[in-house]
Amino acid sequence: MADSIKILYKEGNGEITEKKSRFIATLRPVSDLDSAMSFIEEIRKKNWDARHNCYAFTIGDNHEITRCSDDGEPSGTAGRPMLEVLMGEGVHNAAVVVTRYFGGVLLGTGGLVRAYQAAVKEGLDHCSVIEKTAGDIWEISCNYSSIGKLQYIMASEGVIPLATDYASDIIVKAALSCGSCDNIIKEITEGLNGNVSFKKGEAVSYAVLDGKTIILKQ
Repeated sequence: MADSIKILYKEGNGEITEKKSRFIATLRPVSDLDSAMSFIEEIRKKNWDARHNCYAFTIGDNHEITRCSDDGEPSGTAGRPMLEVLMGEGVHNAAVVVTRYFGGVLLGTGGLVRAYQAAVKEGLDHCSVIEKTAGDIWEISCNYSSIGKLQYIMASEGVIPLATDYASDIIVKAALSCGSCDNIIKEITEGLNGNVSFKKGEAVSYAVLDGKTIILKQ
């Protein structure tokens, strides 16, 4: 995958009203086709009395799986425009269902496209989207006199420690991205005049959320 991609992390929903029609967008993270279709069916059953439950989803680090449905709306006025919002925002592993309760006024094809896209954008505004980064866990060991410099360099590089072990030496565990680890290791080595050691661990996907590094499921 790319070194870093945006993924939907926590579900959310949003609603708009257009000429008395209600458009309710529900979004949820999905990891495969089964989870996407199960989510869509769940929303359909929940909103069984709605005129339409249109959907779109994109799965995979390179958008390997994408699908959309107009669910009875004029062709090309709902599902495809909804998918275009997800793709345009660069969001991966996300599914959205927009439920329409018809208000009695026809919107026309252009009005439908705008309404469905606006509903998806409103829903995204109420979700958590994070940057998923490919990297490795590293253990960085230094002496006590060097910890201040190490912390300064890590902070300047946007690296937030996972844990710190205070033993005979200090061992800082951190996730470093595949694309920037060589540069970060070089900066730390030079900054600490070589008085530091590195041990590479497992490959992970991670993100920074609310000032903390979180390890994501592969």
